[in-house]
Amino acid sequence: QAPLKESGGGSVQYGGSLRLTCYASGYPGSWNYCLGWFRQVQGGDRTEVAGIDNAGRTTYTNSVKGRFTISKDFPKNILYLQMNNLKPEDTAIYYCAARRCGDTTYSVWGQGTQVTVSS
Repeated sequence: QAPLKESGGGSVQYGGSLRLTCYASGYPGSWNYCLGWFRQVQGGDRTEVAGIDNAGRTTYTNSVKGRFTISKDFPKNILYLQMNNLKPEDTAIYYCAARRCGDTTYSVWGQGTQVTVSS
């Protein structure tokens, strides 16, 4: 089983909502791991959208603040990204990723899930 597996992508219209789920089976909540959501548009770089550390503290890129919420079910070790008020510029492949909180780079990645927002 892959350590990280995303689901919940799809197609929505402008202003719609989606919730992405990442099953982080290989990274129990008690470990010192930080998790994040990234996105990548075709031909572009993969950029961090939101992150959560092992204490539940969260960070967001400016373009999604107030619209996206990252959360984690620690006992079940499931990561979520609630996305509201979606815009066409949110269209991308979304990935969840994990890193040791003492590291600066993410070392494990899911396969990604497509999110498409139409105007």
